[in-house]
Amino acid sequence: MTISHNSNPAQLGWRWLGNPRHCLSLGFGCGLSPLAPGTVGTLLGVGLYWLLADFNIAIYSTVVLGLFVIGILTATYTSRALGVEDPSAIVIDEMVGILVACIALPESLVWLVFAFLLFRAFDILKPWPIAWIDRYGVGGIGIMGDDLLAGVYTLVCIQATAYLVGA
Repeated sequence: MTISHNSNPAQLGWRWLGNPRHCLSLGFGCGLSPLAPGTVGTLLGVGLYWLLADFNIAIYSTVVLGLFVIGILTATYTSRALGVEDPSAIVIDEMVGILVACIALPESLVWLVFAFLLFRAFDILKPWPIAWIDRYGVGGIGIMGDDLLAGVYTLVCIQATAYLVGA
């Protein structure tokens, strides 16, 4: 079965979640959403952030790094199984990207919403070099790389804004 980058991820069917590697890369089914699977995957990442937010920065960063490595492996596996370089159903990249964006996030729902919106904007608009990584990145590294950079862009913007407003 092959799915194009922009086709409806729900075409995959729930049977793909029976394989743990596909289940992880598809965000436990979030990537199967017929509407905005990347946004739904980012929301799963926000939920994961809430679980991790109280840990110190070393533990938080270690978990994010581990998820990034797992993301490379599972995204590679799933994209090969689908026969598509970067299927929209793979959302572990959005999950990790928003976690990067939320490193040392000021404690407030307003900041979390700001991080979410800014991350989605960077992920969708893909300013340079995010677009270059999206276009020329290969396998799981390419799939994860553009969202990692979108997360870094968001992180920098959030931290600069927090500094400027004294948060």
